[in-house]
Amino acid sequence: FEGEKERTILITADLIGFSFDFTEEMRGLIASKTGIPSQNIVLVAVHNHGGPSLGNQEPVREYTGELKNKLTDLAVKASKNPQPFLMGAGKGHCAQNINRRAEFSKGEIWLGRNQEGPCDHELAVVRFETTDHKPLAVLINWPCHGTATGDSNYLISGDWPGAAARYVKKELGDHVVVGVTAGASGDINPIYGPGNVFREVEAVGFHVGHEAVRILNEMDTRPAKTLQIKETMVTLPGKKTAPDHFPRTSYEPGPDARIRLSALKVGNVMLAGISGELFTEIGMAIKKQSPFTHTIVLTHCNGSSGYICTDSAYPKGGYEVKVTRLMPGAEKSLISETLSLIGLLEN
Repeated sequence: FEGEKERTILITADLIGFSFDFTEEMRGLIASKTGIPSQNIVLVAVHNHGGPSLGNQEPVREYTGELKNKLTDLAVKASKNPQPFLMGAGKGHCAQNINRRAEFSKGEIWLGRNQEGPCDHELAVVRFETTDHKPLAVLINWPCHGTATGDSNYLISGDWPGAAARYVKKELGDHVVVGVTAGASGDINPIYGPGNVFREVEAVGFHVGHEAVRILNEMDTRPAKTLQIKETMVTLPGKKTAPDHFPRTSYEPGPDARIRLSALKVGNVMLAGISGELFTEIGMAIKKQSPFTHTIVLTHCNGSSGYICTDSAYPKGGYEVKVTRLMPGAEKSLISETLSLIGLLEN
């Protein structure tokens, strides 16, 4: 995106996440090749568990190097080919996701299906098109883990985000860029899986893509008059991994945890990026309290801070509470800091 004062680039990928080190290196490479300030480069992973791993260890080192080259080349290509666009935003509903913090027979919270638990079913879509109304790109945001496939599957897969993107491309054309992103879904899974039944993967992707196309066909588009971007890093009290996922009254302190917050406003759409896995209620609170009607929460954005749980989750335990790097109390601080950053941009 290019405005009168700012240049920025948004990259989405069907990967589980980007570490802070990878993010810094990647943003530096893109900045050196494009001239876009590194702090204006937004890297978002959809948190797909069926994609390749990243890292410096064998055998993924070669893939990680190839990925860096691909992302840099794509960024350079995009920055050299700007074109005027119209945009529109809309919201819909997709109930193919469910709260996964279920109580099991011994009173422990584990990964399951909790029909009574909170779950954000809102599906947000942004459409970008040429000035003569031909589709250019689509951004989809839905709060759900990319775990229709599971640890019994050893095939590289785009999971439901890949299936959703394929569906939208089939409807709009293969030339259309379709970026799928995850909303606040730290405690949310698809209703199918985790497993290796690809019919179920396609089913979730179909429903997401079908609802996205419905929204796209009903929205109006207009020129984007503003482009603004801000980011900040917040540090919150950390904790060590708990010994199990049973309820407990206290947690052992650990190193402070870093969370990067990003706010990218394009036209009337606010993209609020957070470098972690938010519980669904936190994302819902940010959207509800934001001054912008079209506020989209991008998780796994510009780094990896792990799970960010609600304060009410800690006494109940569970997998997410066991492994989170944050002490109780992070929820209110994160919501406040995110809304403060959003508030710095013009309404």
